[in-house]
Amino acid sequence: MRYLVVLLLSLMLTACGFQLRDSYQLPPQLEQVHIDAPAFSELKQAVHQRFTLAGAEVVDTADTLTVRIISDALDRRALSLSRSGQVAEYELIYTVWYELISSNGQTTPAQRIEVYRDYQDDPNFALAKTREREVLVAEMREDAARQLLRQVITQLAE
Repeated sequence: MRYLVVLLLSLMLTACGFQLRDSYQLPPQLEQVHIDAPAFSELKQAVHQRFTLAGAEVVDTADTLTVRIISDALDRRALSLSRSGQVAEYELIYTVWYELISSNGQTTPAQRIEVYRDYQDDPNFALAKTREREVLVAEMREDAARQLLRQVITQLAE
């Protein structure tokens, strides 16, 4: 009876289209990919890791599909002020511009990814808030790398 229940649950999960997170069906063009980004880019490392985990082979030669990261920038804007007039809350905006270059040299128009996070600031705890902001930016970079992978897969599947 237990085996029947396990079999039935497994069948239901596969029938509904359930997939583990970050489990992708890669198009054939993504079997090998080259990532072109500024030197020492933390985003390049995150994108490299995402593509590798998805099953793509990241190569150093540009004779395959190339994901060219044009720029990445972090911006912030004030969301709210405290009673004393100091900024109490910021919105962090991480923007990535990238383009795809096919093996025959065709380039897609530049694409943009934006990731937003709210961040409360307190000048009394400057050191702790600086560390919190660093963690948030690292999470935003990872989120941008995930979005980039999904967008590339979608563009190649069309």
